[in-house]
Amino acid sequence: MDASAAEIHPAQTGPVPARPYGADASVNPGPDRAGDRYARELERHLDWLDSFTSTALGVLSAASGIYTYLGVRTLLDDPGLWTTFAALAYAIAVSVGIFVFWSYLLRLLPAVRSAASRVGLMLTMALGSVAIIAMSSWLNAAALAGGAAVETHMATTVQHYQTSLERAHANAVAGQSLSRDVARVRQSFQDLSEQEAGGTLSGFSGRGAVFRVLTQKSAELQALEEQLVLTLAPVEQTFAQGNTILSRMRGTSVAPGPLSDRTVSFSEDAVELAGLITQLRQLNPAPLVGRAAQDLADAVVLPELDGSTAATRAGQSSTIESVLSLVAQRAQTLTTAAAEVMALPEPDDALYKPMSAADAVIAYAGNFIPAWAGAISIDLLPAVLVFIIMVVQAAIRSGRGEGHSDDRMTVGELRAALAASEILRQHEGAGPSRTDRGYPPPPDDLRGGV
Repeated sequence: MDASAAEIHPAQTGPVPARPYGADASVNPGPDRAGDRYARELERHLDWLDSFTSTALGVLSAASGIYTYLGVRTLLDDPGLWTTFAALAYAIAVSVGIFVFWSYLLRLLPAVRSAASRVGLMLTMALGSVAIIAMSSWLNAAALAGGAAVETHMATTVQHYQTSLERAHANAVAGQSLSRDVARVRQSFQDLSEQEAGGTLSGFSGRGAVFRVLTQKSAELQALEEQLVLTLAPVEQTFAQGNTILSRMRGTSVAPGPLSDRTVSFSEDAVELAGLITQLRQLNPAPLVGRAAQDLADAVVLPELDGSTAATRAGQSSTIESVLSLVAQRAQTLTTAAAEVMALPEPDDALYKPMSAADAVIAYAGNFIPAWAGAISIDLLPAVLVFIIMVVQAAIRSGRGEGHSDDRMTVGELRAALAASEILRQHEGAGPSRTDRGYPPPPDDLRGGV
């Protein structure tokens, strides 16, 4: 055994005349001796592990500081010298804080024995761990997965824009389908006007007042139908443009190259696509049909009755009243159809909000659990070492017993003590030497300092 590492406990170095030097001390050891040997073995292991524990803790702290620096850089847009210095200072402060915090706990928490002290230090460790996560771990996660989180944000935004575009297009198509209802009502008025021309409605053939009312409403519906047809091409063209931009945005979100450049391009496409979605909402003809149906019933220009006799004019007046009642019914039908289209869910307001890597990794934390686990583990891994040392120290105390003294003496310290004892005896004449008192002389390896 190396003399500098050997330990001799005072409780075991007293004079034992019945056992001379060199005797085997391990013969029939008692329970206390076995526990003490077990404790000394664990202490030797701890001494060896302690030789590089500080170095390992420094490496972990430095690694956390590096990733913290990268995370801070994602939050600071200015690439100047002072920005670099500020990020570096913050990273160094984090590294030093982590190293000092865990160094304190590695030394103090395993050493305390009372339950109150342990609970207090554990609460302190929990509070410090939360502080480390707040000041370092989320920045480490941003450095590890920040770029991927921003790409995930862009991909999610593309899906949101696609949903809004498709819903706006579906609403516009539903509004255009009202053209069939308008055509049906227009056709009914045309058929009635033809019947009136033959004298079927009022009983008087010709193109009189009733015929003019019917053709008036038919012409209004014809104009509305033409307007609905004219919106078909712009709706499909706008929808095609939106799909083209969506395809370009998908490519931008996964394309190689600097993330900052891709974010700028993505933002420009997002603004253009938002304008197209708004345009689709405006091209929806359902509100136009609703207003036209209301005007169909309210705005009626009654012609002058042109019957030659009073009976003819009375018949024309009665027929016109019936026609107006029919117009009101048809207008109500169109109004109801238009209201059903306008009641469809509107597309959500599509708005792209650029995110920094640090913000994105928090917003999409559920998608990057491994990165978060690695970022937190690199900061909180020393907590495992603290618990390991606590368990080993408890085992050492259990092996030695509660009443055992932890005072230890190395071979060098024993030599110095023996030498001091002999010097005191020579100067004071206090009594016979060890040999005169019947003790065997110390072995040769212990007499170097006497």
